[in-house]
Amino acid sequence: MKESREQMKRFYQMVSKACYAIAKSDKVVHKDEKEKLKEDVKKHWLALEDSLDEFGSDAAFQIEIVFDWLVENEPDPEECMSEFAEYYKANSKLFNPEVKAMIWKTANAIAESFSGKNKSELVALGKLGNLLR
Repeated sequence: MKESREQMKRFYQMVSKACYAIAKSDKVVHKDEKEKLKEDVKKHWLALEDSLDEFGSDAAFQIEIVFDWLVENEPDPEECMSEFAEYYKANSKLFNPEVKAMIWKTANAIAESFSGKNKSELVALGKLGNLLR
């Protein structure tokens, strides 16, 4: 990925919206889900590419920052998933097989992190999976 700083920042913000939509699909974002997201960012997303935000931090941290903001402000998870879907369709060149796999892995890990996957999370994961195919 060799995109501009702003493009990558927006990319990570949209990934965060998809993750939030999965976590919030059952109406509650649990502490375990937040921790799993942060763990995945450090383990996987930071290594994806090397763009920085305007503060000199790895742009992948936008996933955590935006996720925390979403949890605090509680937008509708369906709307967040719709925004992600629109972004995904408009920016398909950013979503190579590796990126799609990382999104899927992170979303599954979030859903699994608190007492396994429930029905709401399975439905949300199904929508995400259909989009990523």
